[in-house]
Amino acid sequence: MTISERIFERLRQLDMTQKEFAKKAGIQQSTISEWKKNRTNPSSDKVLAICKALDVSPEWLLSGVDPAESRGKNQMYYTVDLSTDSGILLSEFNKLDKQERNRILGYVAVFAAMQKERKQRE
Repeated sequence: MTISERIFERLRQLDMTQKEFAKKAGIQQSTISEWKKNRTNPSSDKVLAICKALDVSPEWLLSGVDPAESRGKNQMYYTVDLSTDSGILLSEFNKLDKQERNRILGYVAVFAAMQKERKQRE
C-alpha cells in the first residue's frame, strides 16, 4: 500500500471528507485530489501535518508499520509554521549545540516553575 492509499484508507476509517482533511491538515484540497487522481504521494514537508490531522504516526504513514499500534492515541508532536514565534524559536534552538540547548531548557523549567507558583498564589 502506498502513502496516499494509506491516507485515503484512514480518511474512510475516520469518515472524514477530503475537504475536512484539507482544512485540518492545512493542505490545499486540490493537492489532496491530485494525490488520489494521480496516485502520487505527498511531499515530505506535509508528512507531520498529515499525521496530526489523521492521528497516526509518521512510521505508519510512511511504511504501514505501527508496532505500538498508536493510531488514535493522540500523537505527541506538533506541526509548527516556521514563520511564527514558536517556529522561529524552534529553528534557532535547533542551531544551538547540546550544552546551549540544555541551558535553555533549564531556563524554561525555572520559568515554568515560577509561573506555576504564581498561579497557586492567586
